[in-house]
Amino acid sequence: MTVDEQRIARELRLMAEEAGPVDALAYVRRARAGLIRRRRLSWSLAGLVAAASVVAVLVTGAFGGPGGHTAAGVATLPDNTPEQLRAVRECMPKGGPVHSMDGERRISEHGAVQDFRLLAEYRDKGGSTALIGSESGFVLCTPTTQPEFAELAVFTYWGFKAPGNLPDISGDLRVDAYTSHTHRYAVGPERLQRNENYRVVAGRVTAEVRRVEIDWADGRRTDARVTNGFFIARVPGKSAPDPLGREDALGEPLMILDSPPVTVTAYGTRGEVLRQEKDVAYGPLGRQE
Repeated sequence: MTVDEQRIARELRLMAEEAGPVDALAYVRRARAGLIRRRRLSWSLAGLVAAASVVAVLVTGAFGGPGGHTAAGVATLPDNTPEQLRAVRECMPKGGPVHSMDGERRISEHGAVQDFRLLAEYRDKGGSTALIGSESGFVLCTPTTQPEFAELAVFTYWGFKAPGNLPDISGDLRVDAYTSHTHRYAVGPERLQRNENYRVVAGRVTAEVRRVEIDWADGRRTDARVTNGFFIARVPGKSAPDPLGREDALGEPLMILDSPPVTVTAYGTRGEVLRQEKDVAYGPLGRQE
């Protein structure tokens, strides 16, 4: 029978999920890429069974065990715990990252749930925001008790360029995101929507870094949560009048999130400054530079 690439990918993904460690799928895709790039192949049923046996060997053999090398071959990602895996699945109910303007549109080239790990999570009395990443890029997740109001899982490449460069950390610190994330929910019988906005900073550090501090430029400073070489921090957002003087639908001054540039500082074991990034500008997720 004839099977196109999408069906092959689906079959291999399902087999890899059922077999065990999920990192192996990335290697399978890369190994296959040189053989099936931009063309359709005619596979017999026996051929598909043979492919399944290859996946089983990869999953249970050489790539079994924690982590998995990145595309550059110099960094590893930790495995998800069962609780973290549930959080990743809840973050991406469509099975992977989606379009920034259309939550129903899955972008398959950005990966699937099984490619992502919960890398670092910042918790406060308002809830939490997590940095969830793959070897290629990341999304931010702010859980809500009402999934229909959840933020979209918008993908951003490590380094802001495809195919993503996870190991690229210059000077002990790399800021990958200074953006906002929102906890949305509805209240009352009329289901009135409420938005709790947060300013979020996330990125990567080397093993020498022991603490990361965010100066939010409004008098607040926050120690980020640093885990396995990744960090994230957030603070509740504050509103300010639109500097352009625009008005809302009722003719009142339009209020926007106040998001001045921030300073991010990485400290070493003795409290010394290893790296400081000043005037880090606010930007949306998914941007390319």
